Order: sequence, then C-alpha cells, then structure tokens
Amino acid sequence: MAIQVRATRMELLLLRKKVALARKGHKLLKDKLDELMRQFKLLIAEYEGAREKLEQDLEKAYDEFLFARAAMSEPGILDALRYPGARASVTTETRRIMNLTLPIFSVSVEGNVRNYGMFDTPAELDEALRVYKEVLPGIVMLAGQEKAISLLANEIDTTRRRVNALEYKLIPELQEAIRAIRLKLDEMERGNLTRLMKVKEMVEAKREQSRA
Repeated sequence: MAIQVRATRMELLLLRKKVALARKGHKLLKDKLDELMRQFKLLIAEYEGAREKLEQDLEKAYDEFLFARAAMSEPGILDALRYPGARASVTTETRRIMNLTLPIFSVSVEGNVRNYGMFDTPAELDEALRVYKEVLPGIVMLAGQEKAISLLANEIDTTRRRVNALEYKLIPELQEAIRAIRLKLDEMERGNLTRLMKVKEMVEAKREQSRA
C-alpha cells in the first residue's frame, strides 16, 4: 500500500529525513543480525560437540546398567537405589549477547552415589552410577545451551523480519512517495512557469497596444 502524502516541499524534506533514518536503522539491524548469526553458529557448534560426547557416555552408562539389571532381581535393584547418598545442586548464571540474556546452568554433586552394600550388588551397577554422576553436569549444561539456542533463534527470526520490512517495504515506499512528490512539484512548477509566460505575453501585448 502506497504512502499517502501531500505534494509539498516540507513533506518532501520530512520524507527524506525518514528515509535517512530508516537506512540507518536498517544498517544497525543488519549488523545485529550478522552478530546474532555468528553467535548462533558458535553456540550450535559447541552444543553439537558436547551432545555427541554426552550421548557416547550415556550409552556406556546404559550398557552397564543393563548388565546390572541382568545380574540382579528388580526388587534388589530398587532396594539398592532406594536411599540416594548423593545430592545434586543446580546453579544458574547469565550472559549477555546483544539485547539477550542467555542462561548458563551448572550442577555440583556431593556425596557418594553408591549408597548400598557392596556384597549383593554387581560392579556394573557401580560403574553405571559413576558414569551417570559424571554426565549429569553435561546434561544440565546442554539444557542451558538448548534454551540459549532457542532464544537466539527467536531473536534472529524477529530481527530478520524487521530487516526485510525496512529493506523491501518501508524504504521502497518512502522512496516511491518522494518520487511522486518530486514529479508533482515539477508538474506544478511547469504549470506556474506556463502561466507566468502567458501573463508576460498579455502584459507585452497591452504595452504594444498602448504605444500604438
């Protein structure tokens, strides 16, 4: 939809200022988008590397736990794991990227995860719990990274829409309005010039008549 404007020089000056402001805003948003994309790629690379290692460690823990389940009865495993001997504490921090506040999660584990008798439990259960304890900080860290990736992706999408709105809609519409005003002013100027020439001709004709 074209911008409705009045064909005046004041309106022309105002529109030129709006175009200059829109171009400045477009550049700032484009720079912001580039930086967000750079940070997004870095975070994705970090996340994928950490996730790959975590999946390998979890696969090892699952295998050990399956061996433990095969060597013990279900009531035996439930009884061994009934009273946890370790406590996990999650702490949160934040970091700033542009106008975003991204979360950073970390976890610490205190106590002994093997809070059961050693004679009636297999070594595979000990190993599975040891690996689970080691991978827990990685799981929590990945949760923070996934949230940060989601926030960055939403901000990138919003910023890209604003950049496109300025580049493909607002700025072209303002420029089209400026062209329309200039054409109208030129037309009015030509009309005024034509009228002045006619007036001049009439004055000169009357002057010639008065001399005769």
